[in-house]
Amino acid sequence: MHLPTQSLLILALALFGVAHPGEDEAPISEAKKLEKRAYHSNVIESYSGCAKKLAESGVLERADLRRRSTVERHRQDLVARRQQQVLGPRPGVSETPDSEHSLQLPEQWRKSHLVTDPNIGLETPENELFADNGTCVLNPEGTIGPFYVTGEFVRSNITDGQTGVPMIIDAQFIDVETCEPVEGVWWDVWSCNATGVYSGVLGFENGNQDDKSIVNATFLRGIQQTDSEGVAQFQTIFPGHYNHRATHMHVVAHVGNVTQLPNNTITGGTVAHIGQLFWDQDLVYEVEETYPYNTNTMPITPNAHDRLFFDEIDGTTSDPTFNFVKLGDNIEDGIFAWVSMAVNVSASFNPSYSWRLTDHGDIPESGGDSPI
Repeated sequence: MHLPTQSLLILALALFGVAHPGEDEAPISEAKKLEKRAYHSNVIESYSGCAKKLAESGVLERADLRRRSTVERHRQDLVARRQQQVLGPRPGVSETPDSEHSLQLPEQWRKSHLVTDPNIGLETPENELFADNGTCVLNPEGTIGPFYVTGEFVRSNITDGQTGVPMIIDAQFIDVETCEPVEGVWWDVWSCNATGVYSGVLGFENGNQDDKSIVNATFLRGIQQTDSEGVAQFQTIFPGHYNHRATHMHVVAHVGNVTQLPNNTITGGTVAHIGQLFWDQDLVYEVEETYPYNTNTMPITPNAHDRLFFDEIDGTTSDPTFNFVKLGDNIEDGIFAWVSMAVNVSASFNPSYSWRLTDHGDIPESGGDSPI
């Protein structure tokens, strides 16, 4: 379902569930699919009336200005860095996967989310970048998988020195029932690094099994609280890939009576959503040509071959992918990606986890070396 620009909004799914590398996840049952379709229908009907209110209240205009400002700031930083250093040669490029994979998706999911001409450069005006806004309808609880670590730190920069394509992600949460931005959502995110490894967990074919230091790592994990505009941002890198899963990022939305502790973690509240977001396949292939992504010998799984991706878009008009713009002339210069998400804050789920972050690093719980 697509509403006109300015009165918006591209309604989309935030997919959920994850398999660990090599895991053959069971398909979603027909009963579950029917349940989800009914949910989508109800939420879309409720949310479709929000477009006018969001426009009249200035939410859409302020979001547009915020995104422009963010891109301009990071482009200025990029120019400053270029003035201080001479860029080296581009790393070796691996063989690009067959782009025909993406053509297996229905047409509406093959559209580009690059919100400008592909030839965008540093001089492209910001007012040409944000002619469209996307909204993701958050679905009922899905399988969270074995890589969720509870107790992660509240912080906006989750890079922790990881090498990869720099990326700023921006999310705005909208209450599907009130059509207002949701202040105080604690947005919890995690993803693998450029070579397909998650921090904080052992086992599950997660990188080098002999590298026990991974348990004490926290890279590409973090939590941010949304502001009065329902917005939170992270500085991260574009995720890599691993066996049998398309490139994705995990998201959890904590709401309610959440408290930030002195050690910069959170406690309390409820979980209104567990999900995943994806990227255009062409963007994934472009990133995967660069170092260190191109050192990963595992095959890339396209969105069209990810069973969870297909299960979630089955019977819907939703779209689970980030909109994005390149910050410079080369993909290595970085990406700004954004999404707006309609969430039912009264929903409550109980996410399972097999690892917990402590003062002494991550510790396994409930047999943390086997999938949930």
